[in-house]
Amino acid sequence: MRNSKIQKGLQFEGPARYRIVIQGELSDGWVERLGNLKKTGTHREHGLASTTLKGLVRDQTQLNGILDTLYSLHLPILKVEQADEELPNG
Repeated sequence: MRNSKIQKGLQFEGPARYRIVIQGELSDGWVERLGNLKKTGTHREHGLASTTLKGLVRDQTQLNGILDTLYSLHLPILKVEQADEELPNG
């Protein structure tokens, strides 16, 4: 029996806002293919570029597709996290 007082966690099939940091630069054309994610910045540290993507992901299936796309582009994924702050939709 489930305890109704258990803290609600991420739902496998539900939407959530994510922040994904990749090593390298992602062209605007590829950013458009990633759906609702927005490129919020590219910065350089020690000569290496990293790009941050943020946005609403509708479910774990879409998240998996985004990560697969980044992997197929040979862009190392440095961080994937649920974003706590409210992110703009547009």
